[in-house]
Amino acid sequence: MITIGRKNRLTALRLTSVGMFLGDDDGNDILLPNKYVPADLREDDEIEVFVYTDSEDRPIATTLRPAVERDQFGALQCVANTSFGAFMDWGLEKDLLVPLQEQQEPLTIGRWYVVYCGYDKQSGRLIGSTRINTLIDDEAPDTINEGDEVEALVYERTDLGLNAIVNGQFRGLFYANELFKPLRNGDRLRAYVKRVRDDRRVDLSVQPIGVASLEPNAATILAKLRASDGFLPLTDASDPQLIYRALEMSKKAFKKAVGTLYKDRKIDIKTDGIYLKSE
Repeated sequence: MITIGRKNRLTALRLTSVGMFLGDDDGNDILLPNKYVPADLREDDEIEVFVYTDSEDRPIATTLRPAVERDQFGALQCVANTSFGAFMDWGLEKDLLVPLQEQQEPLTIGRWYVVYCGYDKQSGRLIGSTRINTLIDDEAPDTINEGDEVEALVYERTDLGLNAIVNGQFRGLFYANELFKPLRNGDRLRAYVKRVRDDRRVDLSVQPIGVASLEPNAATILAKLRASDGFLPLTDASDPQLIYRALEMSKKAFKKAVGTLYKDRKIDIKTDGIYLKSE
């Protein structure tokens, strides 16, 4: 079966003047236009392609990879507006349409939005939607627990902070006063479940639980240490500009944060820098 909106692994059937026709095990075929046919592709070879519809709504194959696939969420830039909807650049020749009725708010050319890629069975077309809250659950499944590592896609700013799509399924919240680095709509990141409330709604943290309770600069240093094999060549004697370039904080803030981590026995301080203790 050839599925529109997803990657399909198909077999090269026959080369024609317009391109290579590809087929599946059920006898269906589809055109891969000449410009996407690899020079070494031969009949009976297998190839992975993305299938969507062209400007005349005919199914077509491409070797290009879109920024979002069917039943997924992704960050896309608005490139055109019409009386019936907005077009989003998703990396293919034909832009993805977000119809007016599928827009949470009017879309502005040049801005980035989190978009859901859906399939309209009536028209056979892929369409986008920015009405994210109607497409995800408010409550986390029973398999989600405090401390779990998850994938978060930030999509909406609220009075409390930033809403994110968690694992492509449900909503989670980053509280603004707990963020130690700026996040924007469309940012995709590893996050952690800080709290699962009684109503199964989820609060998120950008740091593993336990680290989240640290003051923000201490959490930043700890994250940098973990990402740098447990060592940072920074000390009380380091140049303030060097500290700022490495951590984006002042020397005063650095010294205070290091003191907090040392007191909590999370680091060792030596003459050549700071070391992460075994966890």
